[in-house]
Amino acid sequence: MSTLTSGRFVIQKHYATHLHYDFRLEMDGVLKSWAVPKGPPIEFGVKRLAVQVEDHELSYIDFEGTIPEGLYGAGKVEIWDKGTYTLKHRSRNKIEFTLHGEKLAGDYALIRFKGDKNWLLFKKKNN
Repeated sequence: MSTLTSGRFVIQKHYATHLHYDFRLEMDGVLKSWAVPKGPPIEFGVKRLAVQVEDHELSYIDFEGTIPEGLYGAGKVEIWDKGTYTLKHRSRNKIEFTLHGEKLAGDYALIRFKGDKNWLLFKKKNN
């Protein structure tokens, strides 16, 4: 088990070609980022595909607005949830953390399951 650390997180609702949610964790001086097509799970037992995308600059954590047509990710972006998180474990294929957000709170995990980019995001059962 790694040392507990904390940072910020944001979930941005992104009205691009297809509506999805961008889940971002502040780590290693950047925002580690995943696109979650069906939105983040709010309750235990729901698993959602999270496709890892490129890291974003930390300044992007507060971004809301419209990305112009012709640019990567064109469309409206709004903050859906934000807060802090406590990292409980991190390895190449698994990240466990506790979210302290306005909408999402509790223990979550990201598990890599197929290739380098595909992960499952789910809320863990609280004991």
